[in-house]
Amino acid sequence: MAKRAPRLHFTDEELAEPALKKPIRKAQKASAKADRAQEKIPKKTVKSWEHVTDPTTSKVTTRLKFEKIDKKRPPSKLTHAIRDAPALEVHKQISKSENDNVGLEAAHKTEQSVEYSFRTGRSAYHSHKLKPYREAAKAEKRLDKANINFLQKKAIRENPQLSSNPVSRWKQKQSIKRNYAATKAGKSTRTAQKATENAGKAVRTAAAQAKKAVAFITNHKKVVLIIGVLFLVLVILMNTVSSCSMLFQSGLQSIAATTYPSTDEAMLAAEASYVSMEAQLQNEVDNYETLHSGYDEYCYNVDEIWHDPYVLISIITAWHGGEWTLDEVQDTLSMLFEKQYQLTEDVEVEVRYRTETATWTDAEGNEHTNTYEVSYNYYICNVTLNNENLAHLPVFIMSEDKVGMYAMYISTLGNRPDLFPASASTKKEYTDYDIPPEALEDEQFAAIMKEAEKYLGYPYVWGGSSPKTSFDCSGFVSWVINHSGWNVGRLGAQGLYNICTPVSVADAQPGDLVFFEHTYDTTGVSHVGIYVGDGMMIAAGDPISFTSIETSYWQSHFYAFGRLPVN
Repeated sequence: MAKRAPRLHFTDEELAEPALKKPIRKAQKASAKADRAQEKIPKKTVKSWEHVTDPTTSKVTTRLKFEKIDKKRPPSKLTHAIRDAPALEVHKQISKSENDNVGLEAAHKTEQSVEYSFRTGRSAYHSHKLKPYREAAKAEKRLDKANINFLQKKAIRENPQLSSNPVSRWKQKQSIKRNYAATKAGKSTRTAQKATENAGKAVRTAAAQAKKAVAFITNHKKVVLIIGVLFLVLVILMNTVSSCSMLFQSGLQSIAATTYPSTDEAMLAAEASYVSMEAQLQNEVDNYETLHSGYDEYCYNVDEIWHDPYVLISIITAWHGGEWTLDEVQDTLSMLFEKQYQLTEDVEVEVRYRTETATWTDAEGNEHTNTYEVSYNYYICNVTLNNENLAHLPVFIMSEDKVGMYAMYISTLGNRPDLFPASASTKKEYTDYDIPPEALEDEQFAAIMKEAEKYLGYPYVWGGSSPKTSFDCSGFVSWVINHSGWNVGRLGAQGLYNICTPVSVADAQPGDLVFFEHTYDTTGVSHVGIYVGDGMMIAAGDPISFTSIETSYWQSHFYAFGRLPVN
């Protein structure tokens, strides 16, 4: 353990000095905390033999004496390392010899898991035992700081000339620190007293050095000025080179962080594997009546089978946190496929009736015909295929950090726009728009646009609600208005409409929200943007961009304008 900091004792004169009251109070408080922390250090019991003489009989009695003293050293972690070393070496040798022995590998992995859990628990217990020592060390460090502060304030009070310039004060403080450390490291019992005496010596030394420095500067002004100018030029030059280097390095790191780390072969193979699974699914849908025969009627409600390859590769890369091979992601591909596509059948049974005719001849040879209805079961197979859209999955299956990685990769296409040139992602564009200056005269609308325009070009991420994960339409609008004076929380498109006051098309103004319906299969409001005037809105499409609401698509889905409540 580090040596204990001195406990300073203050004279009545020092306690009465107004300039020293605050540093004294801090030093006393830090000393009390350090003492309390020392008391919490575990004690160890030491036994010894004690000889006691009875004064009346002069008889000497020997008895065992138990004494509790501080444990000077914390528990060592070296014993754990030595204890674990043989096991770790065994695991290393087993790993080399496993090869294709699946049974040995499984047993080995299980054993490693158990040992890891045990070591983790042991490490946590060891860390808990070290806590009193850590707290005591922190308290002693704070006490050192308080003591040095007091000694410097006392030195300045006794030698006011030392506060005449920053150089003198700095040199004085460094000298006090060195003497304090030297005194603390010594074995003298008069630690506190020597710390004070040494501080006085430091003050006198610093004063003499300061006088010499001032005399030199006075006698050599031109030399000092030239040296100062050259030093300043050197500093500026070094900072410029350093800044350019850091900027260049930062740019390289940014490119590296947003680039797919896996090989082209692995990424193309993963895409081909996913396309193969989709082809099998398409074949089953196309031949459903042959593959699942026995029904009277088949009704189909089938979504299109498709995915964006950049979305697939971005999800896999974020999910695995770096470079991967096809073998490593086969299970991930199957998991994503099962979550994206759900093929179900629902058999409906109807009781139907048909008319049947029965003919019979009586004993006299006359023919008779009877007509009657007969009931039967009619089986209807309703086949449904849901495509949940691969781009909607990240927010449901990943942590916030991984969704952020996915958004980063999809926004840059992994810096590989040539990998899947026919993908819809390679055709992404976002339009900029010059908002009329008169509209920005409204402070509320100006605040909205200042925040909204920060995220132009961010990719659309289903469920996204922050810059870290990127945004969907309602997440984007919620974020912008919450950072522009409102506090509405994270609302969906319908929730945003519910807090607004509907306004007519003629009365709509910049800063109003514009709502749409049936942009995907849901009831009520399904999309929202921020109206900026002149038939334009800023919204989270793919990516976030300015868009005209006067196109045939948006006009066919238009629902209403809404004005936000007064904030």
